[in-house]
Amino acid sequence: MKEIVCKLLVIGAGPGGYICAIRAGQLGVDTVIVEAVKAGGTCLNIGCIPSKALIHAAEEFEKLNHMAGAKSPLGISVEAPKLDLAKTIAWKDGIVGRLNSGVLGLLRKARVKIVHGRAKFRDGKTVEVETETGMQVIRAETIVIATGSEPVELPFLPFGGPVISSTEALSLKTVPQKLVVVGGGYIGLELGTAFAKLGSKVTVVEATSQILPQYDAELVKPVAKRLTDLGIRVLTGAKAKGLSGNTLLIETAEGAEEQLAADKILVTVGRKPRTEGWGLDELDLDRAGKFLRIDDRCRTSMRGIHAIGDITGEPMLAHRAMAQGEMVAEIVAGKKRSWDKRCIPAVCFTDPEIVTAGLSPDEARAQGYEVRVGLFPFNANGRAMTMLSEEGFVRIVARADSNLVLGIQAVGSGVSELSSAFALAIEMGARLQDIAATIHAHPTRSEGFQEAALKALGHALHI
Repeated sequence: MKEIVCKLLVIGAGPGGYICAIRAGQLGVDTVIVEAVKAGGTCLNIGCIPSKALIHAAEEFEKLNHMAGAKSPLGISVEAPKLDLAKTIAWKDGIVGRLNSGVLGLLRKARVKIVHGRAKFRDGKTVEVETETGMQVIRAETIVIATGSEPVELPFLPFGGPVISSTEALSLKTVPQKLVVVGGGYIGLELGTAFAKLGSKVTVVEATSQILPQYDAELVKPVAKRLTDLGIRVLTGAKAKGLSGNTLLIETAEGAEEQLAADKILVTVGRKPRTEGWGLDELDLDRAGKFLRIDDRCRTSMRGIHAIGDITGEPMLAHRAMAQGEMVAEIVAGKKRSWDKRCIPAVCFTDPEIVTAGLSPDEARAQGYEVRVGLFPFNANGRAMTMLSEEGFVRIVARADSNLVLGIQAVGSGVSELSSAFALAIEMGARLQDIAATIHAHPTRSEGFQEAALKALGHALHI
C-alpha cells in the first residue's frame, strides 16, 4: 500500500480530533485523520450524546408516571405509561448515527482524508495503521494525539457478565429490576437517576463521604434530595469489595459488611487516558501523572507532536478538547495562538442539573481573595414556579474589592442552558454591576442570574 505523506496527522476522531482536522482543512492544511472505531469518539457514540438521549427519555417517562392517577397539580391525568427500552435505544442509536454521518461529512467537506483503523507509532513522524485492506503507513510533519479516555476498571470488579460500564448501560435492551451503581460521581448519578425513572430499584455506592465529591455541599444538596424522592438508596463512605454471583459485597461506612443483589452492577469510578495499544513506548513524551504533559500550545515534549483532550488531563470535557483542537489547527496553519481561557464551564446532567464556571466560594478564598457571594433561589423565580421545578439556585462569586466575577454556579432544572452565559461573563471580565445592569427577559430562569448579582451588591429585588 502506498505511503501517505501529509502536513498534519490527527490520531483520534473524537470531539477534539475531528474539530482539529476540520479547522486545519478549512485553513488549507493537508490533513489526515485516523479513527479506530467511529467518528465522534466516546462523546458522540457512547458518552455525552447517547446518555443525554436516555436521560431525556427517562424524564419524559417519569413525567407521565407522575400524571398517572391524577397526581399532577396541572390537572392532567393519563393512563399508566409503558416503556419499550429496546425502541428507546434504537431512537438513541438513530441520533448517534445522524451525528456520526454529519461529522464524516464535515471532514470530507474540509478535504480531510479519513483513514479507518488502529494507529501505532513507528517514530515521532511515522504511524502505521492497521486497516481492513492492510497496513497503511502515514508520514506527517506534525502529529496531534487525540486518543481520548476509557472507563476505569476495578481489578476486583472486571467488566463482564453483570458488571457493566457506561458503554453497556447505554445499550441495555431491558430495564434492570435492581441496579447497583459503584461510584457516585456525575456519570454514575446521571445514569442511576435515569434508570430509577425508568423503573429500576437503584442503589449508589460511593467511597467518599459525599456524592459528587467534586462539588461543594450547597450545590449537591438539591440533587441528594431528589435522589431520595426517586427512591434511590445512597451509601456514602461505602466501599465495594467484590462479587459473588450477582451480588455485590460492600463494606459500609460503619465497617459492617453488606450484600447487594443486583441484575446489573454499573461501575463508574472514573476514566483514564487511552495510552496503550498505539506505540507510545516508541516516543519519549513527558508525563504529568497518567496524562501527557503539554504546554499552553498543547505541545508535548517532542517537537512536532501535540496532544489534546482527555489524554492531557483534567478537566476531561469534550468542549475543552474541541477548543484545544481548534487552537492547534490554527497553530499548525501558522497563526499565533495560545491557551488563554479564563474558565471552562462544566455541567452535571443530574436531576436537577448542576453548572459550574470559574471558582467556587471556597476555591476563591483559598486563592487569597476576599469575596462577595450572591445566591438567588429558584423558589422566588416565577418561571421556575410555572414549570413545577423550584429547586436550586444561582450563585455568583466576586472579588470584594472590585466586584470582578470569579465564578458562577447553579443547580436547578434546565440550568445547563445558562452555562454559556456564565462562561461569557467570566471570559469577558464582567463585574457584578455589568450583570445586574443587563436586562434579562421576564419570565425566565435567567433572571436568577441577574438577581444573584443584585444580591451580591446588597440589593436583591425579589427576595
